[in-house]
Amino acid sequence: MSEARLTTDFWVRAYLKRLELANIPAYVTAHGQASSGAVMVKCARLDGTAQSYERRADLMTGKSAWMLLHDGPEAEVDASIRKQRSFDPDLWVIEIESREGRTLLDEEGLSG
Repeated sequence: MSEARLTTDFWVRAYLKRLELANIPAYVTAHGQASSGAVMVKCARLDGTAQSYERRADLMTGKSAWMLLHDGPEAEVDASIRKQRSFDPDLWVIEIESREGRTLLDEEGLSG
């Protein structure tokens, strides 16, 4: 039996709701392909630094996990995201504002 796969749009809406319930401000800054676009998450720490994450598949297990792509000055993280969007116009970008760096990406249902 094949596993049903959520559309990206549905996953993004569910993720934004989880962030809202945790009182973590979040915004979609780039709307990608609704059914299957990749998602990048930027976490702005509000001190001039940020991190970006992308879900990647583990080739050995077939499972996916969120991987830290960039951690540093917010301007550099933004430049990295712009570069990634130039390669993939279907990419979704979600920006979170959290001084503590909370993304919830490690929580059940979001981690993989």
